[in-house]
Amino acid sequence: METTARSGESGDAAARVGVGATERDGPALGDAAVRAGETAQTLDRGLRLLHLVADAPAGLTVTEAANRLGIGRAAVYRLVGALTGHGMLRRDGAGRLRLGAGVLHLARRAQPLLAEGALPALRRLAEQAGATAHLTVVEGGEGVALAVVEPSWTSFHVAYRTGARHPLERGAAGRAILAGRSGVADPVSTVGELQPGAYGVAAPVLGVPGLEASVGVVALAPLDSDAVGAQVLAAAESIAAALS
Repeated sequence: METTARSGESGDAAARVGVGATERDGPALGDAAVRAGETAQTLDRGLRLLHLVADAPAGLTVTEAANRLGIGRAAVYRLVGALTGHGMLRRDGAGRLRLGAGVLHLARRAQPLLAEGALPALRRLAEQAGATAHLTVVEGGEGVALAVVEPSWTSFHVAYRTGARHPLERGAAGRAILAGRSGVADPVSTVGELQPGAYGVAAPVLGVPGLEASVGVVALAPLDSDAVGAQVLAAAESIAAALS
């Protein structure tokens, strides 16, 4: 009888200890969850702010950013301070928010990964079309050849240098990117816009968040726009799937 009574008392004591521990841990765990939620919200707002600035060619004022984010100016100033400290944002002479050099650094670090993901499709395209295939991305408002693959079986083909830059308004690659901004995926053909006597066909790479790019071919002879256009479209879809 005594043993049973002591056992029950121990159980009650354990229960009381358990309740006390739960009551003590509850607020601490709740505070941690709140802090984690606040951190996630701040991160989300910071990323949204970067996207807003990236999509504003003329930059944004703090007031404009606050209105678009639906938060107060003080909160935007805190975000700007943190992002400026990491080089992701900067203030121009008029005080408008613009992307900082840190974004370019991250983009350059990501470029090898983009090129690697695109190479299989570019190799197929170059062999199918018998023309130099390329992946072009937007950097600093220009088109930049990020990856280039030359065909293996042709006697002559265009030597297209990786890193070559050109205006988006000239050449099939740039024009395809501009068309992609409007959601148009149709192939674009040009003749002699970047190099006299060069023929180009390109299509935008759509559906990859944060990426503006096109895939295309360039040759020294006229290209069959229907056949090569279909090949370029297939390559663009393959690259989009590989990078998504």
